[in-house]
Amino acid sequence: TTFNEYAIASENRLTPIPVDFDPKIGALMGCAVTTGLGVINNNAKVKIGESVVVWGAGGVGLNMVQGAAMVSAYPIIAIDLFDHKLDLARKMGATHTIHAKKNNPEKEILKIVGNNGADVVIDNTGNVEIIRSAYEVTSSIGRTILVGVPPIGKEATLYTLPLHFKKILTGSHGGEAKPDIDIPRYIRLMESGKMTLDGLITHEFALEEINDALDLFGSGEAGRIIISFNK
Repeated sequence: TTFNEYAIASENRLTPIPVDFDPKIGALMGCAVTTGLGVINNNAKVKIGESVVVWGAGGVGLNMVQGAAMVSAYPIIAIDLFDHKLDLARKMGATHTIHAKKNNPEKEILKIVGNNGADVVIDNTGNVEIIRSAYEVTSSIGRTILVGVPPIGKEATLYTLPLHFKKILTGSHGGEAKPDIDIPRYIRLMESGKMTLDGLITHEFALEEINDALDLFGSGEAGRIIISFNK
């Protein structure tokens, strides 16, 4: 149904929003917001003062950063390949940022959190080498959360003994979000000024320009892209 003007959806996949709520922001509630905040709340269950590392600062990752800040995590480390995404991560609550091409992320993370590792490390990339790194920099009693999925045929090799004790490795299914419950909550947070999505949407295209939009998205240079049926 992607990019159709009309689609059929199950009733439990539909969530009413206020008539005066910006539909462009509403589009972000379909994944970027619900997954990002859901991973922090439901999968990682981040506690006040815990250290959080977010690998991949796209639309989902930036909301993880924001969610971690909202529950008073510290430090909050965002990692990405693009400076503009790291700039936005800082605006959304990251206390530290790491450019993955200019630095060794594993070493930089341990410099910030200490050699025991981070409490929560989240991978959004699906890159098997990054998955291994994320697992390695997670503390022996911490949680590694996998959101990105490797390509078919790619496998990550991990030393599993710590999992027999208190280390946790788990995958996330959309942040285990419950849209009919969560989206109204997030809208209230936005309306109260306690949450922002400013800067996440960077481009808007007409439907006829969909191929240009996909090319831009694939380059990694854009944030979230809106496809408008009214342009």
